[in-house]
Formats: sequence, C-alpha cells, structure tokens
Amino acid sequence: MGQITLSDKPDVEILLRRSARARRLSLRVSQLDGRVTMTVPRGISEREATRFANEKSDWISKALSKVGDAVDIAPGAVLPVEGRPRTVTAGAGRSARLLPGALMVPAGRPGAAAAALLKHMARDRLAEATRRHSAEVGRPVGRLTLRDTRSRWGSCSHEGNLMFSWRLVLAPPEVLDYVAAHEVAHLVHMDHSARFWSVVRDLCPDYERHRTWLRREGHALHRYRF
Repeated sequence: MGQITLSDKPDVEILLRRSARARRLSLRVSQLDGRVTMTVPRGISEREATRFANEKSDWISKALSKVGDAVDIAPGAVLPVEGRPRTVTAGAGRSARLLPGALMVPAGRPGAAAAALLKHMARDRLAEATRRHSAEVGRPVGRLTLRDTRSRWGSCSHEGNLMFSWRLVLAPPEVLDYVAAHEVAHLVHMDHSARFWSVVRDLCPDYERHRTWLRREGHALHRYRF
C-alpha cells in the first residue's frame, strides 16, 4: 500500500490500496476517523492515481467536513446514552452513575468508569432483547459477547453465538432492539435473503426506520473516546 497527497492540500494523506478485482479508481472517506483511501486497479500507475485524487479534491474536502470531531469523555462533555444527551459531570465515588440528564463519573478515571457502566447497560439490554426475540423464533442463543467494533454492529456465528458493539447503548433503545432482532433472525436464516428480512420484519415491524438511523447516525457513536 502506497500513500499520496493532494497538490492543493498537502496535509491530506491518501492511502493507496491496490486491488486485482477493482475495475476503476474509487475513493472512500471513513466517517469514523477521516481516513482517505483510494482503491487502485491493477495496471493503474501512481501518477494516474494522483491525478484522479486531485480531480476529486473538492469532493474529498466536502466528505472530510462531515467527519465529526472526537469527543473525550471528561467533565463537561456531552454524549448520548440510550439516545438522550447526558452531560458528563464529576462526582464522588469510584463508579459512574447515570442520572436523568447527566453521567456522573469519578474525577480520576472518567472515561474508564463511563465505559464500564455503559458496557454493563449494553449487556443487560442486549441480553433481554435477544432472549425475547429468540423466544419468538424458537431458536436458542449461544454465547453473547460485546466488542467495540467499527465495521459492524453485530454478528451471528453458525454456532448461534451473538456479538454486538457495546456502543449500541448510546443509540435510541429501538435501534438497539432492531440490531438484536437482526442478529437473532440469522439464527433462522444465515443470509440476507427475502426470507431473512421477513423474519426481521416479524420481530421488528419498523426495522427499516432504525436501519436508516444507523446508516445516517451510527458513525457518530464512534466519536466518543473513553
């Protein structure tokens, strides 16, 4: 993988990813960290790739402008919990506590304490949702694990083990419930066929709205640094 810069924006670095399967040059700006990547087909020179990038300079700038700034979890920061904004506030004790409009954190370790509370909440909500949905489809759930994944919100293995991003607890509860329904539906159909989406619809009739929310707003949940 090589790297180039724009002639009019030397501070913008573009990673080159060569692909034998790609048929054309393409650019991607990550909404998570602002990384700019160009897929380069076989036979295309670095000079051609640089020329293409410079031609797309305005598009790259516009895409980068949409990437949100990172938010460090410390007193004064605001982050969503279950879709509602909470102000991070210093408090007594060694653990974080959730209040109606605030997230109380210990002064010495605000990020770690906040993450511990949020992961606990995420596990409780996702465990309840998966139990409820799995009972509806009549399929048992294996192990449930939480991770801080960036490429997917959940997954289901052939053994019936489910994995979820704990950051789903930052989203509105109905969005978390949709992701749980989505992965439980994979216990019935390990694909994204029409039959699979029919199961999702039975479990979560308004799933399309929640799926759209994740596509539009989900990347912002990764802005928060714990």
